[in-house]
Amino acid sequence: MEITPELIHRLSQLSRLALTPEEEARLEGELRAMVGFFEQLGELETEGLPEMPRPVELHNILRPDEVRPSLEPEEALSVAIEQEEGMFRVPRVIE
Repeated sequence: MEITPELIHRLSQLSRLALTPEEEARLEGELRAMVGFFEQLGELETEGLPEMPRPVELHNILRPDEVRPSLEPEEALSVAIEQEEGMFRVPRVIE
């Protein structure tokens, strides 16, 4: 895939990014390097290698859940700027 200034300009328009010519030039170089890395990966011989969802086998890396003491609702609400009917009241974010 060829990375051109025109492609970078078009991608910035589609992404609704207002890039300066200097930023577009820097992004062009960075994308060219990334595509080059992927092309190198495509040249690797993978015949006979097992398919793997990740490069290392990890099984359940999260700690087990355990019951621990927590704040009582009244204590948590004691620091609320606003509360209503036992709940935090926050500004509306969706109309």
